[in-house]
Amino acid sequence: MSIDPAALGVYTANDATAHAGRAPKNQMDSEMFLNLLVAQLKYQDPTAPMDTSEMMAQTTGLATMEQLTSLSTVVQESFALTMRDTAAALLGRTVTYVNADGQTITGKVSSVKYEGAVPTVEVDGESIPLDAVASVTDQTLGSDSGMESGGTPDQLPAGGANGADADPAA
Repeated sequence: MSIDPAALGVYTANDATAHAGRAPKNQMDSEMFLNLLVAQLKYQDPTAPMDTSEMMAQTTGLATMEQLTSLSTVVQESFALTMRDTAAALLGRTVTYVNADGQTITGKVSSVKYEGAVPTVEVDGESIPLDAVASVTDQTLGSDSGMESGGTPDQLPAGGANGADADPAA
């Protein structure tokens, strides 16, 4: 028995021109899965109904797919937040990048913008995508202390935060 994909809301590239109002589905989602499952149940042979273990396997597949989709969304959001945090940490730092002319440029990050998918940092008046930054120097131009350059406490000079030698046993 043949099942009409259009009745299920599933369209191929050829069907897209016939149904200009609806875009073809490029990936399987839970709605499509449920439509296929309902169609299987609706059009099954009553003398040979679907095996319950097969139905459970399909339902488990749907739940797994939904969890993976949810996990993928969380990972994407986490990556976006990490890029924002990384861009903000570059404020006042010296970075190196290669410009459109192929020249290696080094300069101080003066601002960060979050307007697009990839944050941009402003270096000497030029907006640079975060993923174009090739290197980051621990110190700002003209500075010689890790803390003045926005460094972390573990990047302090050997004398510690107050310049005195710290006793590691204390």
